[in-house]
Amino acid sequence: MAFGVKREELNRWKHAVKRGEIAFLTHYWLDDRFPEAKTVTKAGCADIDKLIQWGAAYGLKKEWIHRKNEFPHFDLLGETQKYILEQENLTDHLTRFHL
Repeated sequence: MAFGVKREELNRWKHAVKRGEIAFLTHYWLDDRFPEAKTVTKAGCADIDKLIQWGAAYGLKKEWIHRKNEFPHFDLLGETQKYILEQENLTDHLTRFHL
């Protein structure tokens, strides 16, 4: 279950993904499969090749891309999430979600 994200933020992320940008959306998240994770960052891009190359630079496998809908993305959790947000200079995500 996702929460802590505004519709405007979600819409901005969706539009950026559709334009072929690497876009990030962090929100609070609860999932019994990952009890230690309280947040997730979705790193998305409609240009699959671009997303695969971006992910490979961080050691992410193309098989981990969620492709269920028109917003392909990686789900970033835990230390990987924090590291990538730091590398991408997304300090606002780190601060807002206490990562």
